[in-house]
Amino acid sequence: MLAVSNLSLRYGKRTLFEDVELKFTHGNCYGVIGANGAGKSTFLKILSGEVDPTTGHVHIGPGERMSVLRQNHFEFDAFTVMQTVLMGNERLWNLMQEKDALYAKPDFSDADGEKAAELETLFAEMDGWNAESDAANLLSGLGVKEDLHHTLMGELSGKVKVRVLLARALYGNPEILLLDEPTNDLDVETITWLEDFLADFQNTVIVVSHDRHFLDAVCTHIVDIDFGKIQLFTGNYTFWYESSQLALRQRADQNKKMEDKRKELQEFVERFSANASKSRQATSRKKLLDKLVIDNIQPSNRKYPGIIFRPDRDCGDQILAVEGISKSSAEGVLLFQDVSFRLVKGDKVAILSREHSAITAFFEVITGHEPADTGTVEWGTTITTAYLPNNNADFFRSDDNLVDWLRQYSTNKDETYVRGFLGKMLFSGEEVLKKCNVLSGGEKVRCMISRMMLANANCLILDEPTNHLDLESITAFNNAMKEWPHIALFSSHDHEFTQTVANRIIEITPAGILDKRMSYDDYINDKSIREVREKMYGSVTIGG
Repeated sequence: MLAVSNLSLRYGKRTLFEDVELKFTHGNCYGVIGANGAGKSTFLKILSGEVDPTTGHVHIGPGERMSVLRQNHFEFDAFTVMQTVLMGNERLWNLMQEKDALYAKPDFSDADGEKAAELETLFAEMDGWNAESDAANLLSGLGVKEDLHHTLMGELSGKVKVRVLLARALYGNPEILLLDEPTNDLDVETITWLEDFLADFQNTVIVVSHDRHFLDAVCTHIVDIDFGKIQLFTGNYTFWYESSQLALRQRADQNKKMEDKRKELQEFVERFSANASKSRQATSRKKLLDKLVIDNIQPSNRKYPGIIFRPDRDCGDQILAVEGISKSSAEGVLLFQDVSFRLVKGDKVAILSREHSAITAFFEVITGHEPADTGTVEWGTTITTAYLPNNNADFFRSDDNLVDWLRQYSTNKDETYVRGFLGKMLFSGEEVLKKCNVLSGGEKVRCMISRMMLANANCLILDEPTNHLDLESITAFNNAMKEWPHIALFSSHDHEFTQTVANRIIEITPAGILDKRMSYDDYINDKSIREVREKMYGSVTIGG
């Protein structure tokens, strides 16, 4: 059991949250959400003891062990992979070190022998003889091959290192598990493995994540940090979002009778409870929802961007014809070859590849920013494009304020008109006079979305559009793309975004493409497609 009482955190005059009273119990998974800068990661650091609160206390059950996945990927660079994972169980690791140091003594005495026997008993009680095999099984489940188990962490790639650090956090069945953005840099198969692991995990999990599909798959509760408060809600992210939006609409309808509101909320809860999708979590979540007091459902105070794409004209019959294009990197590494396809009306295409550099190069080629090494790209005469690049640094090197920055991309130079598009992306008041070269990553992406909306294009090209965005912006963008009836080509690590938007999948490999008209979930779960990818890649790992 983990609990916080009278918890507050202030930095000078700024209050992140105060008077927090929460209890986290075994068998539940709590997803921590909040806008960028709300204090999600800081809250986890308070729970782990890394940051001291301004007021209040954190209480952990006696004898319970807490394990933490942190974002510092260089902390264990001097240790091997196996050592790093074993250190996840600090008590066992310290015992192993003490035992090894004792046996290494050149003047081993009778007293040392007695001490060694005592340590061996403790070691056996902690199942120490199976420690390395348990750690190896965990690493293998996360896709870390056996030949890397005794490699130094500092020699690993970033993606492999994330898997090892995740194994370290999971090792030894901790009573309390804190995970800060655990799906970052993980491929689809590893995320699925983690979802299944946490669905079976019987202890307490508290996780910060922007991955809505992951939050939906594993969470029984949502911990919402908003307006200086931390509130606990039953259900996963989608239930929290949809119920809070329903409550918000009800609050706006002043004429609706209270009994009608309660009935609508009750029907919503029953419908959601019946449709819980993750089988191992569904039973637990349904029991929680059955106990839910309808009056506890409250509207969210969050503001969601107004993302609305309106093309000047519809697409004609000729949209895009790509014939035999190939591209290599500046270092001569082949990124893709022999890519050919045609788009038709209504295509919303998710572009996949094991190497995201291939996707970015592909987008740069079809938008005309880079030439293809071979082949042709031909757009229809009715098609206008709006491109959201993965790297937007070159757009924000000036010291223009946001109004002047956006005005350069608008045919209508009126300040009120331009401010309207910034306002849709939640830039208001004095914020629009901020210099564009001091923006955060999320603010830059929101500015780029404003720029796209101004273009009135009928074809949207999006390279990782959800990067740097908070959950509110991701949800708003996702909703806008679900409603978009025209052409889109995009890549995204956000599972929910890809599953709910794409009606066609094109996967780019060095040997060519796979092109299927189906949903993302159907694509990644299709056995015949997996077999083809095994031949093209030598593995089944996909994603960016």
